[in-house]
Amino acid sequence: MVSQEQRRRQLAREKFLRQQQRRTEARRKARLRNSVIASVLGVVVIGSVALYTTGVLKDDGDKKENASAQVTPSATPTSKAPDPCRKPAAGSVEKLSWKKEPAMSIDTSAKYTLKLATTCGDIGIALKTSAAPHTVNSFDFLAGKGYFDHTKCHRLTTQGIYVLQCGDPQGTGMGGPGYTLPDENLKDKSLKNNTYPAGTVAMANTGQKHTGGSQFFLVYKDSQLPPSYTPFGTIDAAGMKVLNKIAAAGESTGAGDGAPNATVVIDKATVTKS
Repeated sequence: MVSQEQRRRQLAREKFLRQQQRRTEARRKARLRNSVIASVLGVVVIGSVALYTTGVLKDDGDKKENASAQVTPSATPTSKAPDPCRKPAAGSVEKLSWKKEPAMSIDTSAKYTLKLATTCGDIGIALKTSAAPHTVNSFDFLAGKGYFDHTKCHRLTTQGIYVLQCGDPQGTGMGGPGYTLPDENLKDKSLKNNTYPAGTVAMANTGQKHTGGSQFFLVYKDSQLPPSYTPFGTIDAAGMKVLNKIAAAGESTGAGDGAPNATVVIDKATVTKS
């Protein structure tokens, strides 16, 4: 017989995947609306000018990009724990976008590390260069351009799965670099029994194949998920302490899936070859 805890985790995973599908559909509809608007604005009727728009620029309220999830709207927020993090460094997010994945420029036989200097402390990540070369190359490129600097980690999940999600310059869960990456390393030996172990760093995606962008999630406690998200790094011991501090502060909805109560901002992201 399935226990209540197993059932609760299964429901959480199903909700997680449904939300990804809804976001993908919302993006498709948004693109359709934009194309309709463009064609309508180009029409000039002799004798009169009329613009017909329906639902234009309406915010659908979707709070995730890739594997990111919506904030449950009906939840009653719990009292917030004290913010354990400092104020963000001075500066603003750069609005950067590219049409295609950057050319391979890393040495796939070398070791690379990603350092996230956050308002809550430094998180060091050993990158799986040879197993996920496209992903590591993209992070090297984006970090070098300052893409992640001053960005918020917009989602903390504390029930069902246990992750902090970052990498969206918009801070809404809808942002990306303009290009997508192929899935990699989905048969990593660490992914056993559909579980992403604590300390894993993996790419978020839309729920479809090969749709990773810049968003990623850091696992602070073993989380049951299908092996569909590229695992490309492992968090060091100091970084895990930072993650656990963020998780202890909770999230904003009280339902286990929302914006972190802690002020989690990546002041600077750096990739280093060793």
